[in-house]
Amino acid sequence: MASISAFDEPSVRLYIMIKFIFFSVLLLNSINVFATPIVVLGDSISAGYQIDKNLGWVSLMQKKIHAHKLNYVIHNESITGDTSAGGLDRINFVLARYNPKIVLLELGVNDGLLGRPAYIIKKNLREIIKRSQAAGAKVLLLSMRIPKKTKHDKRYSNMFYNTYILLGKELNIPVVPFILEDVALYSELMQPDRIHPNIHAQEHIVDDIWPYLLPMLKQ
Repeated sequence: MASISAFDEPSVRLYIMIKFIFFSVLLLNSINVFATPIVVLGDSISAGYQIDKNLGWVSLMQKKIHAHKLNYVIHNESITGDTSAGGLDRINFVLARYNPKIVLLELGVNDGLLGRPAYIIKKNLREIIKRSQAAGAKVLLLSMRIPKKTKHDKRYSNMFYNTYILLGKELNIPVVPFILEDVALYSELMQPDRIHPNIHAQEHIVDDIWPYLLPMLKQ
């Protein structure tokens, strides 16, 4: 009976394939290692609720950064339903894990939907920002508004939105105005719940954030 060589053609092909996969993974990891980390800390708007995560605004922002040949990698630490208190609970772990140089903070609207006091939301966001800064990260605050379909009165809605503006002035950090400004009023860009943006809205969100993020990337 003829023996089967350890170096027959199928084995060689398998060996080459394994080496290719190994070095491809190694290359991708090395790119991420040497890229400057960015963290997005947000809720469903940034987590990509009900849409393919590869088509959400965070992934599109990563592609835009690469297109501009800027060496940054985004880590999306957004959780659907998260609140400012939830973000505060997680921020130390996130900072220790990634050591980000930039934090995009998009939290608070779920607090607003629950009618929580604006000063509590402001306190939590302030602490997240301060901890991020203490860890060496610059913070870009992404502001949100309470959807008009809710039962909150205009006074509370204005107090909620002003939380972001006041924090920006107090802590001297850049603030992106309502990131769904060019989206929320258009039914074709919103999901049926009229709270979450759909897949067609994601590029608009990127376009609204980009002018504020780009100067931070170039510093």
